[in-house]
Amino acid sequence: MSDPSSTEQDARYTHWRWRIFFITWIAYAGFYLTRKSFSVAKIGMEKDPSINLDPAMMGALDASYLVAYAIGQFVWGMSADRLGTRKVVLGGLLTSVVAGVAMGFSSATLMFGGLLFVQGLAQSTGWAPLTKNVSFWFPQKQRGVIYGFWSTNYAVGGLIAAPIAGFLAVYFGHWRYAFWGPAIILLGVWVLFLMLQRNQPEDVGLPPVDETEEDKVDGNSESGEAEAKANWWKTSLQVLKNKQVLIMAASYFFLKPTRYAIIFWGPYMVNKKLGTNELDSAITSAIFDGAGVLGALAAGIASDKIFKSRRMPVCVVSLAVLAVTLFMFDTFTSTGSHLMMGVLLFAIGFFIYGPDSILAGVAAVDFGTSKGAGTSAGFINGCGSIGAILGGSLPGVIYLHYGWGTLFNILGASVFIAAILLATRWNAVPTTQSKSPA
Repeated sequence: MSDPSSTEQDARYTHWRWRIFFITWIAYAGFYLTRKSFSVAKIGMEKDPSINLDPAMMGALDASYLVAYAIGQFVWGMSADRLGTRKVVLGGLLTSVVAGVAMGFSSATLMFGGLLFVQGLAQSTGWAPLTKNVSFWFPQKQRGVIYGFWSTNYAVGGLIAAPIAGFLAVYFGHWRYAFWGPAIILLGVWVLFLMLQRNQPEDVGLPPVDETEEDKVDGNSESGEAEAKANWWKTSLQVLKNKQVLIMAASYFFLKPTRYAIIFWGPYMVNKKLGTNELDSAITSAIFDGAGVLGALAAGIASDKIFKSRRMPVCVVSLAVLAVTLFMFDTFTSTGSHLMMGVLLFAIGFFIYGPDSILAGVAAVDFGTSKGAGTSAGFINGCGSIGAILGGSLPGVIYLHYGWGTLFNILGASVFIAAILLATRWNAVPTTQSKSPA
């Protein structure tokens, strides 16, 4: 006969696990509402005589966002380990809302640059702290599948955010609504997060889910938690000296330019190749994000069920196929075929989101440990974000001077380098001692 208190604890754990899964998923998907606004608004802004923007200047504005985003990844990852997820993410969501509304009212190029920098800092509060949040509620042996499902947040976020911004711009007849509408929706997400989120099981009277040898502190008391927070810098240094973390960070640097080239320039590229308006361009480019949902799920499940928590094989195979697809992209989309554009955007999304979600999510937590998960995820994503600066800022310049073909060949070569780096860690697995109460 089961212990009633144990049964009650298991029920509470189940409730809180899925509550945290839900609200952290919603929060990160919500960040994309304001992140995608500028990529859709570009189409209308280029035609607006009061806004003097060409593709090169748009790329410079994207660089302002991405520089701030890269800086923020390093800062907020460590801040989450020290302060906890709740404070960091609530501040980031609210700042993102304010910056989005302000961009809708702006007309000056310099102001756009400053607000995009603020938006980048706000957006960077999301991934590492929320990844850490989830790691406290699910044991390591389940994380491949859990993070596979959880990492669909940014694919779904991108999938819905661009069409929402495009619809609002077309429906109200002005690009400014691509900023205002998404910001208002994100404010609702902020309210939900405030009401529903908690940092870890101990905050609601439950025991910790999982420990590794590196995670252990003396006892489960408040003094043990205080000691862990006081020594956060030692944990951070330990994570940053981990060879596996360093290789994943370098690989992510070469991977992320491709994803951000499509995120920031997808609707614009579709418009130039197919002649579609803001809404149709946004919907077509969203195929990339829709495929990413499937790619993240498939990669997470395969890494657990087929490769027994070995994350690198899935990444290497996916990146090799992705590189070939990128080399083919311009040739096969030059015909103006909507179908071919959709097929290739689907392929790129499917094969990039799998390794992307693994490197910045479950693998970062596996090798960074629960205590250092924020630092690990922040460092890996920060290095990737340095690469994303190139992916977001250079496409406009390269398109103007050399065409889309050169851009996609460069992206293909970058992805291939990432695959080679990860192949050197093919059999890497974390050492974990599981202590799961439910």
